[in-house]
Amino acid sequence: MFTKKLFDSLLNIKRQFSTSSSKYDLLVLGAGPGGYTMAIKAAQHGLKVGVVEKRPTLGGTCLNCGCIPSKSLLNTSHLYHLMKKGVNGLRITGLETDVGKMMEEKDSVMRTLNMGIFGLFKKNKIDYIQGTACFKSQNEVTVGSKVLLADKVVVATGSEVRPFPSESLKVDGKYFLSSTETLCLDKVPNRLLVIGAGAIGLELASVWSRLGSKVDIFEFNNQICSVMDTDVCVTMRKILEKQGLNIHTGTKVLNAKVTNNTVTLTTESEGKEMSYVGDKVLVAMGRVPYTEGLGIDKLGVTLDYGKVPTDNNLRVLKDPKDPNSVVENVYAIGDVTYGPMLAHKAEEDGLIALGHILGKSFVHHPQGVTLGSVQVVPNVIPSVIYTEPEIAGVGETEQNLQKLGVKYKKSVFPFMANSRAKIYNESDGFIKLLSTEENKLLGAWMIGPHVSEMIHTTALAITYGASSEDVTRMCFAHPSLSEAIKESSLGIHFKPLHF
Repeated sequence: MFTKKLFDSLLNIKRQFSTSSSKYDLLVLGAGPGGYTMAIKAAQHGLKVGVVEKRPTLGGTCLNCGCIPSKSLLNTSHLYHLMKKGVNGLRITGLETDVGKMMEEKDSVMRTLNMGIFGLFKKNKIDYIQGTACFKSQNEVTVGSKVLLADKVVVATGSEVRPFPSESLKVDGKYFLSSTETLCLDKVPNRLLVIGAGAIGLELASVWSRLGSKVDIFEFNNQICSVMDTDVCVTMRKILEKQGLNIHTGTKVLNAKVTNNTVTLTTESEGKEMSYVGDKVLVAMGRVPYTEGLGIDKLGVTLDYGKVPTDNNLRVLKDPKDPNSVVENVYAIGDVTYGPMLAHKAEEDGLIALGHILGKSFVHHPQGVTLGSVQVVPNVIPSVIYTEPEIAGVGETEQNLQKLGVKYKKSVFPFMANSRAKIYNESDGFIKLLSTEENKLLGAWMIGPHVSEMIHTTALAITYGASSEDVTRMCFAHPSLSEAIKESSLGIHFKPLHF
């Protein structure tokens, strides 16, 4: 989260930026992962680039109150959990937590990365304009009293926390928290109630549970992380419950009441009302596109359920139902438009949009696969949940292939049969691969140690239309966790060796 200390450390760097030019080849509205990486890439290709950002820091939600601080706390809490339980004959006595030091380490990581982005802006002669942008026309943007002109404008304003529909659960920073406040607590809450069992809810629930909180998670859907493969979700729930998390699926949160510095949540499941008491409530129901004050309506744009509509090249559309209603010279990328709200997806969007602007290609789009009468184009944007064990997936889920009514093959290889996982004493989970009947890979779903690093092998294979045989012809180092990918690939067209 942005702090005064972080601001002071960056202030001198910011003063070095020149904003004398008000005419740009490319003006990017938002300095999150999509916006700042696109700006750097554009500058590397010779464009004069300006970036408008309302925060006094760069990196967007991801760096300031999302991906980066959460992973710092996940790492620290995981180390504490390992040392507390003792492993392989190692025992540590007198172990205790220092939440203040944890937060200092998290802020140090954020500060270093922020300074790195500022340095890259300076290196590539990118103008940084702090303030809130508003369209005046498709080539004119106002920031306060200043008017900026640009040949191309990119909307990369990101997203914000989805509010709970009841006023009784409005985020106040004291009892009712968004992910931002939950990343900055000064002590471990005795009891934490979490609304939402997606990536944010599960990750932050894991952090505070490891540090000593009693955690209850409430999910409206019938399974956790419902957009991922069902087998992975079912296994993950069992593991998290074994770790001490209380998970309530198929549960609707009705309202909340604060009395004597505690919160009482009222829920409903299968027609029965229940009450739960906690010190803090994390509202983690996802995010919504952020377009407040942007003035996108001045361009004649009609939002599509809050999202800025775009075509396949990320050009903004006036009418989401009319692919020919393009707003010339204006693009939208990342959370503010279609697709999963992921930092790396926003970066990918930026490359697609910049490729269209420059007449180049920076992204490889996988070709679709015809399965009977159905055309399937796998989504090759990886998804990861950084719990312990981790979950990662790319491509088609089995439930979606079943819904489409197509024929497919699958292979599941457990980590309990992988030597490196046994060495780590982390053998829960598996690697599941899905393919066509001709063995062309369609999807990969993993739960296990460090699968956030392993998913990219299968993402590469699916992106370039590889078969399971192609993967098994690779030589994998031994012992390694990645050998499980080769074993699962063998299971598609023949048999795994070690299971």
